[in-house]
Amino acid sequence: MKRFKIADHVVDIKGELTDEILDLLPGFKPFVYDSTQESVLTVEIDTSMQFETMGEEIGQFDVGGCNHGVYLKSDGGYQFEVSDASSHLCAIMESTADFTNCRVNVFDGTWSQRNFGLNNCMMMSYAFATAQLDTLLVHASVIRCDGKGYMMTAPSGTGKSTHTHLWYTSIPGCDLMNDDNPITRIVDGQPIVYGSPWSGKTPCYRNIQAPIGAIIRIQQRPENTIRPLGAIEAFATMLPACSSMKWDARIYRGVCDTISKLISLSRVWELGCLPNSEAAILCHDTVSKENS
Repeated sequence: MKRFKIADHVVDIKGELTDEILDLLPGFKPFVYDSTQESVLTVEIDTSMQFETMGEEIGQFDVGGCNHGVYLKSDGGYQFEVSDASSHLCAIMESTADFTNCRVNVFDGTWSQRNFGLNNCMMMSYAFATAQLDTLLVHASVIRCDGKGYMMTAPSGTGKSTHTHLWYTSIPGCDLMNDDNPITRIVDGQPIVYGSPWSGKTPCYRNIQAPIGAIIRIQQRPENTIRPLGAIEAFATMLPACSSMKWDARIYRGVCDTISKLISLSRVWELGCLPNSEAAILCHDTVSKENS
C-alpha cells in the first residue's frame, strides 16, 4: 500500500500496480506520506475488475474536455468509464456512495493512456470523497506572493496561466503553486489553498500551502479593469470552477456549502484584462491592499 497526504487529507492506494504507482503518477511523488493518520479515501487497483451489471447512466463528468460516463448503481454507489480525447477507454472505476472506497481497473495501453486513466480516477474520487470536508478541487491557476495564494479562475483558454505567468515575471517574489487544479480548504475558519498532484499541462506538483489572498475571475477585455464581486456573482463564479456532481445531493450540497464559506472569507474579483504586465500589476496592487 502507498499513502499520500494531499491538502492534509490522507489517501491510500493498494492492490495491483502498487510498486508502479510513482512511475504511473509522478505528480504524486511530493505527496508521499508514511504516518498512521486515518485516510479519507482508499483506492484499490484491480486489473481484473469488470462491471458485473451496468448502473443507470446519469451524466458525463467533464475533465479537460474529456467526458467520463457516470452510472448510478442500485446500492447508491457509482461506476465511471474514463476515456481520453481520442475516446480510448483508459480505466473504469467503481465507488461506494460516499466515495471513501473505490476500485479501479487501469487497462493496458501506452503510458500516457494508463496515466490518464488512473490520474483521472484519483482526481475524481478525491474531489468527491472530500466534498463534505470543507474541501474544493478548483479549476484555477494559483500564484503565491508575499505569503498569500492568489487564485485565477476562468474557462479553459481564457488566460489563467498567462496571467499568473505575468505576475511571476512582473512582480518580484512570486512563485507558481499550481496551474490547473489547486485545492482549497476552510481550516479553523481560515481559507487555505494547497498545491496538488493535478496541474494540467504544467508539471507543477508542489506539496505547499498558503492563506488565500484573493480569488480573481479572468475576463478578456480591450482594456484593464478590476472590480470586486458581490456574493451572488462570486458564488456563480466559483460553482462551475469546482469539481462536483450535481446529480448527487450530498456532494453538491457539500460543494455549495464550502463555496458559501469561502466567499464569505475571501474577496472575489473580476479582472477584465489584456495579456500584458500592466494587467498583472493592476491586479496585484488592487487585491493585495486588503492583505497589507
